[in-house]
Amino acid sequence: MAFSASFWSSLIPPNRGFRFARAPPANQKPTTKQHPLTTAFAIDPLSTATAAEVTGAIDGTTIAVIGGGSVAALAAVLSLSDPERRRKEQAEVVGGGDKEVVREYFNNTGFQRWKKIYGDTEDVNRVQLDIRLGHSKTVESTLMMLKDEGSLEGVTVCDAGCGTGSLAIPLAKEGAIVSASDISAAMVAEAEKQAKEQLGSSEDSVSPAAAMPKFLVKDLESLDGKYDTVVCLDVLIHYPQNKADGMIAHLASLASNRLILSFAPKTFYYDLLKRIGELFPGPSKATRAYLHSEADVERALQKVGWKIRKRGLITTQFYFAKLVEAVPM
Repeated sequence: MAFSASFWSSLIPPNRGFRFARAPPANQKPTTKQHPLTTAFAIDPLSTATAAEVTGAIDGTTIAVIGGGSVAALAAVLSLSDPERRRKEQAEVVGGGDKEVVREYFNNTGFQRWKKIYGDTEDVNRVQLDIRLGHSKTVESTLMMLKDEGSLEGVTVCDAGCGTGSLAIPLAKEGAIVSASDISAAMVAEAEKQAKEQLGSSEDSVSPAAAMPKFLVKDLESLDGKYDTVVCLDVLIHYPQNKADGMIAHLASLASNRLILSFAPKTFYYDLLKRIGELFPGPSKATRAYLHSEADVERALQKVGWKIRKRGLITTQFYFAKLVEAVPM
């Protein structure tokens, strides 16, 4: 879904930039104050997470009409919408549920759209360019987390939901041994193409030991093996909380030392804006978007013996994501 800066700013209080915050030790009382470890950038806030729906959902005229009402009035209008019916219709078209919708979308129109967003072409609109910035900041922040404890050379990493390789390729350049997978065969083919272009010469690599990532077409449920670190960026948006809990547990079972997740945070404001977008689906809206509260993600991790060690928030005008690093208790 798309939102104008003026509309979003009227709902969201200023909250600039990004920071990591370490979780307090188990024997220390948590405090209300967080001490930032790193300030990576400072940009205007807004939304993302509903990435697959951000392009072309609400135009300026619609915003002007909505902007004249109160939040209470918006809530009343939202209660009359029926996004669930549209989602069922989408699933019926491809003959399945959420997973089939996602696979179909990212192998067809979604692939073309996100290939542009993840790439470097100038053929993108303002919203897509902003999402590109947000995603790149998430990748950069993830790399910072991963390199915080030393060299990545020889470290095994599972990049679950690799897209076009925006994380897998930089990891390989750092010398990590990368297994990268995605539900979309089109995305995996593009990632392999990009990797061959960027890793074809050792001169392009940070480490002379850089190895080509192993790319696979797999959904998250099919992943197996054991890795030093598992990373899953911007994928939980496709899972409702009851399924996200099981998926988090599955990803944790694949990791020996670290699990890094990014997800669209569920707050009153973000949830409201997401539901507004559902009123205006547009022709490009094809996948269901799920927001997750940090507390729910943390509970899911704790159930399987993991705890959050670092937390980060990435926000741009049309992209928002919570980034957490978890380790075994």
